[in-house]
Amino acid sequence: MEKYENLNKQFIAGSWRDGTNAAIINNINPFNDQLIHSLPSAGREDVDAAFEMAKTAAHDWANSNPLFKRDILLEAARLLWARKDEFIEWLAVETGSTYIKGYVETQQARDILIEAAGFPTRMHGNIQASTIDGKESYIFRKPLGVIALISPWNFPLYLSMRTIAPALGTGNTVVVKPATQSLVTGGTLIAKLFEEAGLPAGVLNVVTGKSDIIGDYFTGHPVSRMVSFTGSTPVGKGIGRIAGENLKKSALELGGNNVFIVLDDADVEYAVNAAIFGRFLHQGQACISVNRIMVHESLYHDFKNKFVNKARLLQSGDPLDPTTIVGPIIDKHALQRILGVIQKSIEMGAVLETGNEVIGNVLLPTVLSGVTSDMNIFHEEIFGPAVGLFSFADDDEAVELANATDFGLSGAIHTKDVYRGMELAKRIETGMMHINDQTANDEILAPFGGEKSSGTGRFGGNYIMDELTTVQWVSVQFKKREYPF
Repeated sequence: MEKYENLNKQFIAGSWRDGTNAAIINNINPFNDQLIHSLPSAGREDVDAAFEMAKTAAHDWANSNPLFKRDILLEAARLLWARKDEFIEWLAVETGSTYIKGYVETQQARDILIEAAGFPTRMHGNIQASTIDGKESYIFRKPLGVIALISPWNFPLYLSMRTIAPALGTGNTVVVKPATQSLVTGGTLIAKLFEEAGLPAGVLNVVTGKSDIIGDYFTGHPVSRMVSFTGSTPVGKGIGRIAGENLKKSALELGGNNVFIVLDDADVEYAVNAAIFGRFLHQGQACISVNRIMVHESLYHDFKNKFVNKARLLQSGDPLDPTTIVGPIIDKHALQRILGVIQKSIEMGAVLETGNEVIGNVLLPTVLSGVTSDMNIFHEEIFGPAVGLFSFADDDEAVELANATDFGLSGAIHTKDVYRGMELAKRIETGMMHINDQTANDEILAPFGGEKSSGTGRFGGNYIMDELTTVQWVSVQFKKREYPF
């Protein structure tokens, strides 16, 4: 099986072409700063062409046989797994993914394809009674039409696929704008996959362009009926505003400042292992990563010592080395931002336990203790391999501190008393909470999404099906009705 080639192109109407804008996008390997390839940015005319083709293809795709749609999604899943090493390598080269992260992400992408393959036969409507004599009401579930997807660079394959696969499965067509840092793994590699799987031309289109050239135009394009976005809260608010002004639906999965709570009856060793994985998977560059570790004061020192010792043992370096756990930060700008958060917190009194050393674009695992709620590392989403530890006195204080941010995406609670954990979970303002686990969970059947500044809408299972479809009420008056005038 030959590897996919010519991935630095736009994919519009089933053909591969160069962008029409003179601006050049350079795709850079974040580990060694080497140029992978360059391409001309998409321009507005490319965006128009992609959306118009998606609109043209929408009717036939929506009305195609459900088993035809199913078989294409299943074939894409088969091909993805047959090519998993190719996809994992691209994730490493383009986004700095370690082997573990790349494998997990590729597996998740395959799983959502398989789940979405059942959507064409799950587009259920219903018949219900009417309050008018002699009438029946029929409720039909229909695809929205054209879906606009803006995908992120951190988990680009899965976070693109978790909208693309369900959108196709529910009969929609899609136009994707991947992040320029992950234009291959979030866009063109997926297009190649569906092209090989036999997807009709125009059903999936990919335009790669600089945000200052096509970003707002893409978001507000009149053809799309919904915008799906995963990324930062500031950008998401802008996308939500544009979508709202154009009366589009939106699903916005935004930032997180996820709390990891260790209660006084927790298994410390197990909690440490969970927190290490939840914080340092993909260098902490995930909206659902562990961001704030809160430990009951009676266990704080034991937890801190074990956590710091384990963090020091994590191997950092080249993501193509299968033994690497912590790879590079996505770019130098992001690295400098993370270092600024660490330095400011240290200046405010936090204690550096380990890390804060940089080798190239790799930041060694960094742990700060003595963190208080007024420090940057408490309030900001770190999005890197650094974390703060702080203590609390009782359950009420834990809840108060957990809720003391604008975010509400994910969280975790460790306790031997599951019902105590469940009661606390219900008091925390977050879309997801995991008891005796870590925060970085994303299951294809579960409702994934946040509260407050962490976004709107839900991905996963029937929840994303609801986001991507609409219902139409058709009533039939079987008996002649008497009108009052």
